[in-house]
Amino acid sequence: MAAWSPAAAAPLLRGTRRLPLLHCAQRMFASQTEGELKVTQILKEKFPRATALKVTDISGGCGAMYEIQIESEEFKEKRTVQQHQMVNQALKEEIKGMHGLRIFTSVPKH
Repeated sequence: MAAWSPAAAAPLLRGTRRLPLLHCAQRMFASQTEGELKVTQILKEKFPRATALKVTDISGGCGAMYEIQIESEEFKEKRTVQQHQMVNQALKEEIKGMHGLRIFTSVPKH
């Protein structure tokens, strides 16, 4: 069996947005991925009253699936489905490049 090499893998990776293996390996050395930072920034802008926000790339750092935990007054008196729709709308463009999104919303307890 031949050893793996970037040249041998090139045909398999052709047409992908980025080198998935390299990108996933970077996750081990970074506190937050580029995707996590981008999604966090967008949500901070769209939900300025958020008291808690955590974005986690649950695809191993490849940017294919995220888990979002957000607590905000903007969700007050809204059903869970409406809260999730608000998050989906805020990330409308980014969602186009994702395979999945796990959303947990809540209202701050006083």
